[in-house]
Amino acid sequence: MTDSPKSSPHVLREYAVLADGERGAVVGPRGDVAWMCAPRWDSPAVFTSLMGAPGHYTITPTERFVWGGYYEDATLIWRNRWATNSGILECREALAFPGEVDRLVLLRRVLAHDVPAAVHVVLDPRADFGAGALRDLGQADDGCWTGRLGDLHLRWSGAPGATVSDVHGAPRLELDLCVPPGSRHDLVLEIGRAEPVGPPPEPERAWERTETRWHETTPPRIGAAPRDAAHAACVLRGLTASGGGMVGAATTSLPERLGGAGDYDYRYVWVRDQCFAGRAAAIAGVDDLLGDAVRFLGARVLDDGPRLAPCYTVAGDRVPGERDLDVPGYPGGGHRLGNRAGGQFQLDAFGEVLTLFAAAARHDRLDADGWRAVLVVTEAIEQRWTEPDAGIWELDDREWTHSRLSCVAGLRDVAAAVGPGHAALSGRWSALADRLLAHTAATSTHPDGRWQRSPDDPGHDGALLLPALRGALPADDPRCRRTLDTYLSGLTREGYAYRFRADGRPLGTSEGAFLLCNFVAALACHQQGDALTARHLFERARSACGPAGLFTEEFDVTERQLRGNLPQAFVHAMLLECAAVLEPLEADDAGTA
Repeated sequence: MTDSPKSSPHVLREYAVLADGERGAVVGPRGDVAWMCAPRWDSPAVFTSLMGAPGHYTITPTERFVWGGYYEDATLIWRNRWATNSGILECREALAFPGEVDRLVLLRRVLAHDVPAAVHVVLDPRADFGAGALRDLGQADDGCWTGRLGDLHLRWSGAPGATVSDVHGAPRLELDLCVPPGSRHDLVLEIGRAEPVGPPPEPERAWERTETRWHETTPPRIGAAPRDAAHAACVLRGLTASGGGMVGAATTSLPERLGGAGDYDYRYVWVRDQCFAGRAAAIAGVDDLLGDAVRFLGARVLDDGPRLAPCYTVAGDRVPGERDLDVPGYPGGGHRLGNRAGGQFQLDAFGEVLTLFAAAARHDRLDADGWRAVLVVTEAIEQRWTEPDAGIWELDDREWTHSRLSCVAGLRDVAAAVGPGHAALSGRWSALADRLLAHTAATSTHPDGRWQRSPDDPGHDGALLLPALRGALPADDPRCRRTLDTYLSGLTREGYAYRFRADGRPLGTSEGAFLLCNFVAALACHQQGDALTARHLFERARSACGPAGLFTEEFDVTERQLRGNLPQAFVHAMLLECAAVLEPLEADDAGTA
């Protein structure tokens, strides 16, 4: 191997993601850690080759190979597996779990089976998205390498025989390693704000703790596709920081449409997405994810009240506005940091928060602060429901039908959850829900009897399936049934679902199938008693991934490729809910799904 793998990135389906709650690492089939921000999700990247900039950490077989890989059950411990001309070798990969806020530990273990495992290792970290070289590089008496990446400290153990090479004036470390048959070799990378103190982590203990902690948080077997549901829960847990916030994805600017304008930074916490995850967790019995969502979002509501932002950093701060990053970007994508959604008003988020809090109350997980937050949100809806908003898809401000019906659902849900001792509050919230519903029905009922997107937009929209699922109206309401029927006929093709028609082109041309909508449509069909269509939509969506079982926002049906940032949290959240609600097939009961 000669240089960085940036010259030929992989298609997104071939990447796996390691995560410890505080940050994530994207790993490719050549054993290349191609993206990792440190020390937090929204920090500058120290490995940036995914975006075409310098910086990677690669462990690659020296022989020709065919690649495969898999996650160990109910964990985010990944195994890269290579079949060479000589035999099989593997690299076990994980971020030590749970992660520390200001220090990461990346564990990599080369495993030789029946033949020696010969690999070439390159550690080429760069500060600030590839702009800053590793400096103050040195080797301690114990063989560990140390250095600085901007204001971060680095220590690498397990490679005492590594040598320093130079790439365009920047030092990096290289190691040729041959592991005897039946043996293993551990490499441990630490990066943090403080200088390492004491001996480096002992690999065996770090691996044992990581594996144990993942298994301690394994969810119960969940309905349809229990293995995929458990994996989805692990992905959501890996994306959730110790403060409770769950980021939308580990990456920025991966293209939703090649050459299009759908490239965004998703390394932040979206209020709506975390509500989806928390509700799914409540249904599936994953109590820690539900508690994290309530804790983080309750604090944001109490801090910001009616000015609740659509998204936050995992520290609870406002998301910075967009700016361009000076890197080439993933092919076909952009190079943005920050997100304009942080300055938007999204009314539907208030309704989703109420639905989440109501679910928590039913599970006896809503404390006094949570109920205070409920009061704040209901008052905010009362103040702001007449204002145009950006809606679930973050478009131009309008009176989006879904936003108002989402608030109807949330108000009805908390009115039912508050209990018989608070009849006045329950009545007030129910009356407000009735007002919103009456207004929305008068302005946004299409002549054919379905819901339309807004008073001035008669189109179909996948988001309009959600209100009936959340209880805004009874499932047998004719408007809900008609909305589902027209959505299935107008915005699905061969089991793939789309958000809406952006223009007059055929479905799948302006944007890919939207996997969230697949799962939402499956739930809507299940609610209406159409189990066959529900299962068809569910199975189509859960197969739209790569070997790592990770989902992006969209799926390009023509090219069968993933589009968008990885892994997309709200898609995994809706898969979890869908799996918990749908009935298992006989094969699922036998544990084969």
